[in-house]
Amino acid sequence: MLVTVSLFFYIDLLLPLGVAAGMPYAIMALISYWLHDFRYSIGIAILASILTVAGYYLSDSGTITWIVIVNRCLALLVIWITTILVILKLKADKKLQLAASVFTNAYEGIMITYAFELITEVNSSFIKMTGYSREELIGSDSGMLKSDKHSKVFYHQMWNSIATTGSWSGEVTNRRKNGETFVELKTISCLYDENGIVTNYLSMGTDITVNKLHQRQMERSAHYDQLTGLPNRELLSERLSHIIIQCKKHQQSSAIVVLDLDNFKLINDTYGHDVGDQVLIKMSKCIGGVLREWDTLSRIGGDEFVIILTHLDQVTDCYYALERLLKATSSSITVGNAVIPMSASIGVATYPEDNVDAELLIRHADQAMYVAKQAGKNCYRLFDTAQDKAVNIQQESLGNIRRALQQQEFVLYYQPKVNMSTGEIIGVEALIRWQHPLRGLLPPLDFLPAIEGHAISLEIGEWVIATALSQISQWHEMGFTFRISVNVSAYQIQQIDFVERLAVLLAVYPEVAPDCLGLEILETSALSDINQVAATMDNCMALGVRFALDDFGTGYSSLTYLRRLPVRLIKIDQSFVRNMLQDPEDLAIVKSVIALAKSFKRDVIAEGVETIEHGTALLQLGCELAQGYGIARPMPEADIPTWVNKWKLDDAWQS
Repeated sequence: MLVTVSLFFYIDLLLPLGVAAGMPYAIMALISYWLHDFRYSIGIAILASILTVAGYYLSDSGTITWIVIVNRCLALLVIWITTILVILKLKADKKLQLAASVFTNAYEGIMITYAFELITEVNSSFIKMTGYSREELIGSDSGMLKSDKHSKVFYHQMWNSIATTGSWSGEVTNRRKNGETFVELKTISCLYDENGIVTNYLSMGTDITVNKLHQRQMERSAHYDQLTGLPNRELLSERLSHIIIQCKKHQQSSAIVVLDLDNFKLINDTYGHDVGDQVLIKMSKCIGGVLREWDTLSRIGGDEFVIILTHLDQVTDCYYALERLLKATSSSITVGNAVIPMSASIGVATYPEDNVDAELLIRHADQAMYVAKQAGKNCYRLFDTAQDKAVNIQQESLGNIRRALQQQEFVLYYQPKVNMSTGEIIGVEALIRWQHPLRGLLPPLDFLPAIEGHAISLEIGEWVIATALSQISQWHEMGFTFRISVNVSAYQIQQIDFVERLAVLLAVYPEVAPDCLGLEILETSALSDINQVAATMDNCMALGVRFALDDFGTGYSSLTYLRRLPVRLIKIDQSFVRNMLQDPEDLAIVKSVIALAKSFKRDVIAEGVETIEHGTALLQLGCELAQGYGIARPMPEADIPTWVNKWKLDDAWQS
């Protein structure tokens, strides 16, 4: 309409110039309209302005009136307004064309519905995604796409979000025309009119069915065993952690069972891995067949399965299931022409009796399974929590002792040994102590039993010998020439390289005569090979080191050790000496040991001499050498010189 009015004004404007001059202008106006190009409109406006001005001067009359001027000005104003309107319309048309192109060619499926959910527009991607034609969709209710995968609660929450926030985003499972379901990542937004009233809903979605399928495959690969389809270790741990929580909540028990097929490596070596795989598949079915529906069966690798038995009122409730498992795994399995006899070893840990986390429960059941293997296979064993606690305490003690050795917390105390007849100091016995940073000075009985038979005891034993040799060297420089004796355990002296290790330690201190070092062996020590120990002692004596038999009379092999071991000195155990003045039996034992020593031509020394009376009685029995609290208590090395200078033989012993 505006273009038509403009053309009339253009014609009126150009009449003074004639039809020939106005025709090009009219043609340009038409071209501008047809091509929707605002550049032509601007050109026409400029040309019209030029022609208008020229018309003033080229008219035949040559007169200019106010009416003509006003007429021409109004014409120009209309021309310019028309041009601007044409430009705005063209820009709006381009935006609409762009929006329509985006709508049509968008990768996302787009659906526009009325506020009452009837479909009013869809794009080609939406048609492709749903399988419906445009004609089938337009005017239909959008609910036609719903599947049965979501509850009414889901849709209620979705529309509640749209009503309150104006939009919703999430995954929704819809149904195609052919009945297939597909997963759509969808965003629904409200469209409003100028009054803020919802007029339409804009739905944009992407079909992510393939991605979800791939994701599920990846999740299954991550949580399930590829061969048997059973849950793997990761999923097992998750389920077990959940079951532990449920056990706490409902005051119930669960049993964690580790089942390992016996001789499975032999099956693989004999029949091949393909047959082995078939055995695993069939065995997993046999095991699953005797479990309850709420129990969990998993394969955590190789030929090892883990079963979680739940809803147990007490631990003994699992015994019947364990018997069924043994029976199920004890039958032969046929693969092709091969009939393979089978059996399994089973370990069991129970919760909450074994009150640890999921991973540790599996580990404990695994330990129990190895106990079943050692017991002869084809049986089950329960994890012993009491024994495990003891082992843990033992390991903790060993760790603390090793740390103490590394941080130089061990020290040697020295107890003098004297000749009660002459007053001569014949030597000292080195006794280990632990200067604990929290508990103070600890005696050997507080920590040595924990390391007996362990490698750390060898390290501590060598540390004691090395420290004693170093102390001998220091005292020799101070003018003290007495010997130091140290205790060696049966475990240490029975090491194959004991002589070589001792020689190395002696070589570090060449200034120390080997006979200044004495080694004491407990008579109660369990010497598994007395001939080998005797040979070791002979080799040590060849180096110059002397031996004593400690705590004589407390064991069962006194005479055997006395006869077969090359010891120079016998030590009467302090338990006999301490009570010899009151107990006739202890006195008799002391007399017997002294007599045996003389018969075997061995020196004898008494431990536990706590009073002058003890020393007097021993001297009367013919025992001159002694040590004990009546002479001196064990003391640090720094106190020894002072004690030596103050030592004086008691008058009672001199008489």
